[in-house]
Amino acid sequence: MTTAYQVIVNAFNTHPDQAFPVRDLHELLGMRTDDPAMNVTRSRLGRLTRQGFLTQPGGGLYQKRT
Repeated sequence: MTTAYQVIVNAFNTHPDQAFPVRDLHELLGMRTDDPAMNVTRSRLGRLTRQGFLTQPGGGLYQKRT
């Protein structure tokens, strides 16, 4: 079984040079784009950023750490 974190990290591994806003990431992954769903993803992206997997190059943008 694939966790939501693995799906997110795989998306960034597939597009390592691209920075994504949460909505674009949801659209890429075929996820719901309602506010509650995107807030959960924002929390996950924050955790991945604090753990060093992602960077935040701008307000609301997330990118794979290189």
